Amino acid sequence: MGIFGALTELFQVPNMVPFMRLQTILEARWILGVFALLAVVCGLFWTWTFWFFLLLFLCTVAFFRDPKRTVPADPNLIVAAADGTVMDITESDENQVLKMKTRRVGIFLSIFDVHTNRAPIDGRVIYREHRKGLYFDARRPECSEKNESMTWAFENPCVTVVVRQITGAIARRIVAWAKIGDELKKGDRFGMIRFGSRTELYLPLNAELLVKTGDHVFGGSTIIARLSRS
Repeated sequence: MGIFGALTELFQVPNMVPFMRLQTILEARWILGVFALLAVVCGLFWTWTFWFFLLLFLCTVAFFRDPKRTVPADPNLIVAAADGTVMDITESDENQVLKMKTRRVGIFLSIFDVHTNRAPIDGRVIYREHRKGLYFDARRPECSEKNESMTWAFENPCVTVVVRQITGAIARRIVAWAKIGDELKKGDRFGMIRFGSRTELYLPLNAELLVKTGDHVFGGSTIIARLSRS
């Protein structure tokens, strides 16, 4: 989705959750303030600069858009924790929380994707840990281990799912809205990453995957896996 598609999505979505929309746009308050000031001040002398900074202002608003999503109710379904493209699906040891082999689904978020992160299951936040690191391109395999990240764990009686927010070459700030002990519904927002980045989900090996590499997913609504009923 290009920037004009993002702007179209922003202004065509009729139903936003007001508080969460405000919470998201407030993350851009300094950037928006600078662009608005430059548009007014520079526009007094050069008309073209007004339109230039207005475009930047609108692009920033589009980046921080936070549309409402339709969340599947079935408790056995796990949804994407972020918008973006599925870059890789691998078996991986998750040593921070689960300390076991899992199936990792890596989602790359371009600057044109919605960057709000959403809970993949109904559950309680039992873990949240920030790790300092580097800022490799989020599409590079080594970014998972070397880049700055925030690891979350969501737990309910059926499953524990780990989600890792990873910064990229452009994204340099991870925002956390939820805290340990919070009870979240599937699809609830728990944070965001500014600009291009990566989000990983660590799932049980016996979960049935319903996405493949190259698929474009939407946080809170795209079903990525189904839990075994056994």
